[in-house]
Amino acid sequence: MSTTPTTTNDAETLIFVYGTLKRSFPNHHLLETFLATDDAKFLGVYKTVDPYPMVRGPLGVPFLINLPGSGLRVKGELYSVSGRALARLDELEGIGRGHYERLPAVVTAEDGGGEVSEVEAYYADRGFAEELWEKSGRNAVAEYLPSDAEKYVGVEARDVEFSLGDYIRVYLQQ
Repeated sequence: MSTTPTTTNDAETLIFVYGTLKRSFPNHHLLETFLATDDAKFLGVYKTVDPYPMVRGPLGVPFLINLPGSGLRVKGELYSVSGRALARLDELEGIGRGHYERLPAVVTAEDGGGEVSEVEAYYADRGFAEELWEKSGRNAVAEYLPSDAEKYVGVEARDVEFSLGDYIRVYLQQ
């Protein structure tokens, strides 16, 4: 079993995406921009080695919850991204606004090649993650599907007075 470091010598980060950033999903256009400039490289379809809860939250937004051993093995895509691309992804995911946290994960190629990679993924911020897991009835999903993306409400269609954090708070209070 081999491991791949989270960053490479070229200051690239291996990032596991499982929701709207995947190919053919609503926010993939951002990764496409970076793929075109060689600031990102698609590495394949991967799954988490450990099970994690992944839930659908408000606005059809998927959230991975950092409770390894709970939930299911989550299917997503692995990318190698430059520092420039990573900064933009962090901005999209609201790292500085308490929406998500970028933390380590361990994934393996879906084709069963056996190689294990230490990567990073975007997890629901710990300030609301466990409450979101409880609100979901502890019903995890293994994959964010096109039918899930149909329920996704993009930033351009949201109330400008509300942040994602506001939507999460309202959702959790219902």
